[in-house]
Amino acid sequence: MSALEVSTPVAGERVPVIATRGITKHFGSVQALRGVDLEVYGGEVLGLVGDNGAGKSTLVNILSGSFQPNSGSMFVDGKQVTFASSLEARRAGIETVYQDLSLAPDLSVWANIFLGREQTVKGPLRLVGWLDRKAMARDAEADLERTRIRIGSVKALAGRLSGGQRQAIAVGRAVAWGSKVLLMDEPTAALGVEQQAKVGELVRSVSDQGVPVLLISHNLPQVHALCDRVVVLFQGRVVANLRPAESSVDDIVSWITGASLAATTAAFGALSRGASHDGELSHDGELSHGSELSHGSELSHGSELSHGSELSHGSELSHGSDPGHDGD
Repeated sequence: MSALEVSTPVAGERVPVIATRGITKHFGSVQALRGVDLEVYGGEVLGLVGDNGAGKSTLVNILSGSFQPNSGSMFVDGKQVTFASSLEARRAGIETVYQDLSLAPDLSVWANIFLGREQTVKGPLRLVGWLDRKAMARDAEADLERTRIRIGSVKALAGRLSGGQRQAIAVGRAVAWGSKVLLMDEPTAALGVEQQAKVGELVRSVSDQGVPVLLISHNLPQVHALCDRVVVLFQGRVVANLRPAESSVDDIVSWITGASLAATTAAFGALSRGASHDGELSHDGELSHGSELSHGSELSHGSELSHGSELSHGSELSHGSDPGHDGD
């Protein structure tokens, strides 16, 4: 990881734990991400949703260092960083829990938590790589205790545990090493209803410790119930930043499918036709950055509206007009 620049925040301004600015990524002719801006703040649970192919996993892979963006910047605690590998991201405190959990079923619970980070004993035996099994088992118990899910014994084989317990191992391992942010990519996809509820408890227990969680999931009711904010990706762009307290699951679905985007485009067309000169709508048909559309949702900078129309930083809607419920 290389620190390129330090951002100096205004007094009292919250600095996101991790943030992106203008991230793009393409695979040949396929444009996966188009100028993505994202902020994750300490202690919050941020939902990242979108239809298949919207760019969610690509963005997570960039945040975790698995992919490198074609353009744009990423910041950790206000410092601009670049990750050449997932190892560099992990060293910076960014841990990822993938859908397949990446556990070794024939190893014990404590061995999975310390896999690749084994502790050796002190003294001469350290020179020959003698493992300190007691210390790792003890530390593993402490790490799992923070997840609030009972495993039984850390000496049990991971392959003999339930899906929810295996998820707890993966999360416990990530929390043990991820001091900055936890990325969870479809953590409940292969779990039953009861186990999904357990994972929800895990997510909240992590955020209660001040570690933010970026949750990628198609389980929209759970996302709505767990998350403090929900960011919607549509065709590689951030099109909405919603607060569940002010939005419904149907609102989220409407943004995911593009229905709210189409309604916003229609409302924008009507506004632009009737706007006065002092309304400051630009000749290019641009809306201001952060203009509220419906139920607390906001369109982010760079979101496409129609035929390449984009949001601008300085434009304003005339006379405080708000398209309101047209964005539902």
